[in-house]
Formats: sequence, structure tokens, C-alpha cells
Amino acid sequence: MARMVGTVVRGVRAPIINKGDSLVEIVVDSIQKASECEGFSIQDRDVVAITESIVARAQGNYATIDHIAKDIKTKFSDDTIGVIFPILSRNRFSTCLRGIAKGAKKIILMLSYPADEVGNHLVEIDALDEKNINPWSDVLTEKEFRGFFGHEKHYFTGVDYIDYYKSIIEGYGIDCEIIFSNNPKSILSYTKSVLTCDIHTRFRTKRVLTQAGAQKVYGLDDILSCSIDGSGYNEEYGLLGSNMATDDSVKLFPRNCQPLVEEIQAMFKEKTGKNVEVMVYGDGAFKDPVGRIWELADPVVSPAYTSGLEGVPNEIKLKYLADNDFAHLSGDELKAAISDYIKNKESDLVGSMASQGTTPRKITDLLGSLSDLTSGSGDKGTPLVYIQGYFDNFTEE
Repeated sequence: MARMVGTVVRGVRAPIINKGDSLVEIVVDSIQKASECEGFSIQDRDVVAITESIVARAQGNYATIDHIAKDIKTKFSDDTIGVIFPILSRNRFSTCLRGIAKGAKKIILMLSYPADEVGNHLVEIDALDEKNINPWSDVLTEKEFRGFFGHEKHYFTGVDYIDYYKSIIEGYGIDCEIIFSNNPKSILSYTKSVLTCDIHTRFRTKRVLTQAGAQKVYGLDDILSCSIDGSGYNEEYGLLGSNMATDDSVKLFPRNCQPLVEEIQAMFKEKTGKNVEVMVYGDGAFKDPVGRIWELADPVVSPAYTSGLEGVPNEIKLKYLADNDFAHLSGDELKAAISDYIKNKESDLVGSMASQGTTPRKITDLLGSLSDLTSGSGDKGTPLVYIQGYFDNFTEE
């Protein structure tokens, strides 16, 4: 019988991971047990995806708000700190903000509007039109913002993030002033010492601020980029990619993951004789059409992956061939013609009409989104995702 199934994705259960656990052995053992229980065989070019959370847990990569506060104090001394462009997230930023506030004397909090970097809205953009407000040029105080828009709550969480973030800062007994602007330079009217909290635009923001005369410019990637009194750290991303662990601690993005994925690949080869690909994944890279949230609060989708996952897909669009090159064929003749075309396709289809409409994204970004949607962020208990047939095509039997 002809093969009827293409890509198969499985969420795989694993033990609860704690600091010091041998993640290499746990991952390989869990996948092998799943294959025995579910009756699938491990094949070359299968993909093992590991959520970043259990990697960080195994590393013990945690820090407290006191660690954050000490780093903030060291970098900013008693300066008024402009904290700009944070995302609106209890999980991602609230604990970081506690540490920042604990290490500061005064904070000017500058929020982007109508939404943060990843699509969490403070106010609907239609409301800006109604009030004749230009978010690219208009700088609003908290009083002005409230006068225009009142007290809006987040669509999903029901949280008024303006009040919430202000209450966190003032809870440490320090002054907090809030302004709204999308121009990094707006903060320089209030202070020349800036902590920029944006993720994917941080390099531009730092450059703009430095060129505009800021005296101190740091990003979240500069906070806990080295250990503070024995804390966890991430030399490349600092606090970026961190999550709330407790009210006074965060789990940081895992560090030095490349040896891990390569060791897991090597153990699979040793135990099964198969060459599987391995990656660590965080957030996927997709956008929710209802909440309009771009689900990528981590600095990258995948901080480490084996070499076979490098690059982008090189695929053709079947319906394009069926509607154009082979519109005169049908049935077995059409199948044979398309199969032959695929087998002889060019190694680089960039710019080819036959590839239009395929997804021009990194393979790891695509697999990361697939894995994130499979494992979820709740109580599924499947921190491992096993993907088969991803690199197959229409010609595979």
C-alpha cells in the first residue's frame, strides 16, 4: 500500500526535571520508551525538540530579585532610571520589574502604545484614530493617557498593566512616573540613564539612545549576563527569555545548550544507529489572530540545534505545478510528472515561481512553532516533542 501519512508530531512525557539531572540520558530514555509504548521506530532525520524550560531547570539557571537588584544598583548607582519598552506580561516581566525597582531610587516607566512589542494592547488603535493621536509622534503622560482612554484591561488576562506595573514599583517605596511613547529618545527628556527592555528591537534602541546623548544605556540582555553572588546567568541574553519561577525569583533562558544537543544526538546514534536531529526550543514564532499577540517573547526560537537543522526549506508548491506546468495531466500521469519534478528540483529555489507561497522561514523557527503548539505551556507534561517525516516529500514511499 502507498504511504498515506506525512509528518507526525508527538508530545512525549518525561519526568519532572530538577537541577543536576542528566538531561541527555532522560531525553534518550524517554523517547525510546515512547517508541516502545506507541509502536513507532526511530529513524534517520527524526527530530527531537526539547523545551528550554527543562534545560534551564537541569542547569539550575535561576536568580532572585535581590540578584537583579544588585546588578541594577551596580550599573545605575542612584540615577533615575528610564525603564522603557517592557512587554506587558506577568510571567515574563513582573518579577524582573520587582528586581529592577528594588535596585533603583526612581523610575520613569515608558510604555509603547497602543501595544507592546509582541502585540499586547493597552488600547485599541481605532481609539487613537478617534482621539486624533499619532502614536509615532505624540508623547503622553499617565494623566493624559487616562483622560483619553480610561482604564483598559488586557483582552485575555483582565489586567490593567499600567496600574499593575506602577504598583510593583511603588511597592518598593520609590517614585514612579509613567509616560507613553514609541520613540526611544523621548525618555531622554527625563533621564540620561536608560534600561531598555525590548527584545527584538533592542540593538536599534540602544544605538538610537547612545547617538542621542544617553549617558548610560543597558538592556535586559546586560542584566545577569554574568553571575551575581552565585546566581544563574546568561552571558548572551541576560534576563531576556526569563520566566517567573516564584514571586521573588526567575528562571533564566538556558545557557551553553550546543553541547547538550550534540551529546543527545551522539547517544541516539550509539543506542539506535540512527542520526536524529536535536534542538532546544522556546517560544514559537506565530501570531494569535484574536489576541493579536506575536508569540515570541524569547530572544530566539531555538538557542541550539544540530547541524542538520540549519537553513530554510527548499520546497516547491504542488498546486502551482498542477495548475501550470502540468495542467494538462491528471491521475497517475500527474503524480508521476510532479514526482519527477521534485526529484530533479534545483538545490536553491529562491526566486523560482514554483516555490512561491512556500514558507521562507528558518527550519528551526518552523519546528519551534510546531513544538511549542504541541507541548503547550500548561499541564500537558510533554516537554519533549518527537517529529517524524518532516523532511519527507511527495515522492517518499
